[in-house]
Amino acid sequence: MKRLILSAVTASMLAASAFSGQAAPLVQPSAPQSNYTQVDWQKPGRHVEKRVVKKKVVVKRSHWRNGQKYSNWKRHQAVRDWNRYGLRRPGPGQEWIRVGNDYLLVSIVSGIIFGAIAAH
Repeated sequence: MKRLILSAVTASMLAASAFSGQAAPLVQPSAPQSNYTQVDWQKPGRHVEKRVVKKKVVVKRSHWRNGQKYSNWKRHQAVRDWNRYGLRRPGPGQEWIRVGNDYLLVSIVSGIIFGAIAAH
C-alpha cells in the first residue's frame, strides 16, 4: 500500500514538472532594453590579447683561452676602472683590455692571456 502511494506521488511530481517546463512565455522582448550591445568575449576576434615579448640574450663563448698569446694586445687601451666592470684586480705585470665584447687579462710583457670574461 505504501509503495503504491509513493509511486503515485512520484509520478504526479514528474508529470507536473514536465508540463510546467513546456510552457512558453507570453511576452518576448524583440530588442535589447539598453543602448549597449552585448559582446561575447569568448568568441575569437572579439578581444585583443596582450602579448609580452621577451628578448633572448645569446651568450657566445669566447675563443680566448688561458695561456694563449695575443699578439695585438698593444693596440687596445687598458681598462683602468676594472672594479666598475666587475673584474678582479690585475696582478703585477698584468692589465685588463677590452677586445670586442670580451675583457682579457694579459701580461704587459709577453701578451699571454691569463683570463677572459665576456662583457655584459
